[in-house]
Amino acid sequence: MSLSGRERRILAEIERALERDDPELARRVAAINQIEAGSEPPPGQPSGDRWRMWALAHVRVLFWAAAVVIVLLLLAVLTT
Repeated sequence: MSLSGRERRILAEIERALERDDPELARRVAAINQIEAGSEPPPGQPSGDRWRMWALAHVRVLFWAAAVVIVLLLLAVLTT
């Protein structure tokens, strides 16, 4: 949804007032706007290698958890 020209002017006035009143908050808002616009990745977002290692570790945990559940179910069936 895009903004009309009037809405853009009002938003620009609000941003200028915010920069005058609270520069730190204005920097934070600008950083959030850049992240939402997709111009830069969020800070702390895993890089490609870190992401793969994280996913691999979690897949392994899920695999082993499923294996334990299957073994326990088989054990329950065999003992009844």
